[in-house]
Amino acid sequence: MNGAMHGSALTDVVVRNLKPPESGQVMHWDAAIPGFGVRISQGGTKTFYLIHGRERRRVSIGRYPAISLSDARAEAKRLLAEFTLGKRQAPSISFNEAVELYLSLSEHTAKPRTVSENKRLLKRHFKFHKKVADIAPQEISRVIDRLHKTPTEANHAFTAVRTFFNWCVRRHYLTHSPMQGMRLPAKTVSRRRVLSPAELSAVYRACDALGAFGSLVRLCILTGQRRGEIGALKWDYIDRRNKLVTLPSSLTKNNREHTFPLGNKAVAIIDTLPQRGDYLFPGRNHEQAFQGWARSKARLDQIVEAEGGGVSPWTLHDLRRTFATNLAALNTPPHIVERILNHASGTISGVAAIYNRHAYMDEMRAAIDLWEIRLDQIIPQT
Repeated sequence: MNGAMHGSALTDVVVRNLKPPESGQVMHWDAAIPGFGVRISQGGTKTFYLIHGRERRRVSIGRYPAISLSDARAEAKRLLAEFTLGKRQAPSISFNEAVELYLSLSEHTAKPRTVSENKRLLKRHFKFHKKVADIAPQEISRVIDRLHKTPTEANHAFTAVRTFFNWCVRRHYLTHSPMQGMRLPAKTVSRRRVLSPAELSAVYRACDALGAFGSLVRLCILTGQRRGEIGALKWDYIDRRNKLVTLPSSLTKNNREHTFPLGNKAVAIIDTLPQRGDYLFPGRNHEQAFQGWARSKARLDQIVEAEGGGVSPWTLHDLRRTFATNLAALNTPPHIVERILNHASGTISGVAAIYNRHAYMDEMRAAIDLWEIRLDQIIPQT
């Protein structure tokens, strides 16, 4: 292993207060377990490792603080016991313990919305109070079967738990996934739902009664961006002077930084929001992005129904499709629509895309202005 090595008795305080080296990496060994320690890099990243055997094989256990010292030490003990027996038996770990570890580690590799959605699906639907190795395929099927009235939710739950069990196999908690051979419960159908002008007007007007969530929905309507991107907006993404928003690559679906213009209506909405922490739409503790999608959307549907209804079942993502469809009706060129939506594939691709450095900002702003004019016609009272 590159870098210096130091021996010390590891405690939570010691690990928390380790200082990064000026260059390279430094390994700090735990006096309690041979070969176990934490490595800190020049950038401050702290990773637990176990080195074992004559060949000094290195096993990465996880990053601190996503995984605690006590959890990392317990994992190291399990691994050493398996290596001592000469075989890698699946360690004894409960479903709930494995889920917590899976979610904490995924915070470093997945987008916040993905982590949040996986947490919701796994904890809401799969309540297995037993070891992961003891969960039978039939138990998983029973959970999925109970979701037959909500096929989209069933598919999402199926995918989330299948990914989790595959992770368990990679971590050697299981020798094979109990979901081998299972198929997606519901046939996926490409959605084509576009809200009519009357439906869009009803939704937009109903947002008046929903406070911050109403503002969030209206920004989705006005900008055409994904709900997760609007829900995770931070104040420092916004250039108020130039009426621009820049989403970092870590937030966008295609991992590309995306800058788009704001119209006057969107700016007016943002100006009404109180600044409490980093996020425009913070969660309950103001330290994370908005989380209450299902409950808030259900409340919005109730308000729409109470005010006259007339809106067929719809999703927040349908607002993005409605936005794109209306821009096309306003004769906005397809490549401008795709730029606003930040689509990974578009009419300008390949070599042409590499050499095309024009940001089309003026054209995007003109399209947004036309959309706001059209909304004034659809929703006269706004």
